[in-house]
Amino acid sequence: MNYNWDWSVFFKSTGVGSETYLDWFITGLGWTIAIAVVAWIVALLLGSLLGVMRTLPNRFIAGIATVYVEIFRNVPLLVQLFMWYFLVPDLLPQNIQDWYKQDLNPTTSAYLSVVVCLGLFTAARVCEQVRTGIEALPRGQESAARAMGFSLSQIYWNVLLPQAYRIIIPPLTSEFLNVFKNSSVASLIGLMELLAQTKQTAEFSANLFEAFTLATLIYFTLNMSLMLLMRLIEKKVAVPGLMSLGGK
Repeated sequence: MNYNWDWSVFFKSTGVGSETYLDWFITGLGWTIAIAVVAWIVALLLGSLLGVMRTLPNRFIAGIATVYVEIFRNVPLLVQLFMWYFLVPDLLPQNIQDWYKQDLNPTTSAYLSVVVCLGLFTAARVCEQVRTGIEALPRGQESAARAMGFSLSQIYWNVLLPQAYRIIIPPLTSEFLNVFKNSSVASLIGLMELLAQTKQTAEFSANLFEAFTLATLIYFTLNMSLMLLMRLIEKKVAVPGLMSLGGK
């Protein structure tokens, strides 16, 4: 294919104020990181709680967590996003509806919708990782903690969870990376994250190949950096003898 690459396009003016196309990419990357980081915090906290609930001896509490996981894992992410953005606000009390639809900036409401959606969707997957990590621990750990007089909450907080997290760092890394990649769905509700800025750059500049090549490089570099960071953390906290790649 005889194509003349023009990388200087990113330093050209977009025609919107003094912005260049590179500024658009930087803005998009900022939104992508903002979405992914907050959604991951939601997913990790809620997923950990659900994972603990699934391992409790109380069948009712465990059942609640199981129902949550089955619902959020088996409904496509895009369907959930549209529900949170278009449907859920209409089910809220009228005063909250007015605040959400009229007072909030459209960008802010889109951001809140995608963060909640992505956080709750990923929490179901984190839940299963946490549950697996807890169940992989020797049962003697819990018995020893009970013998020492620990309460159930103390057993989980001081004994089981710290070790379970060390075991599940590899799968948690995959989920963390998936959050960054799944953040691209935000473009479908008008939030100008990296993918949306890439498409806009391609349309405005007519440099399709350059725009998507740069976006690919950004996604690849971001995810590889995160993966290497998580591997360093994994090796640092690995417990010898447990099911962790870093413990080999």
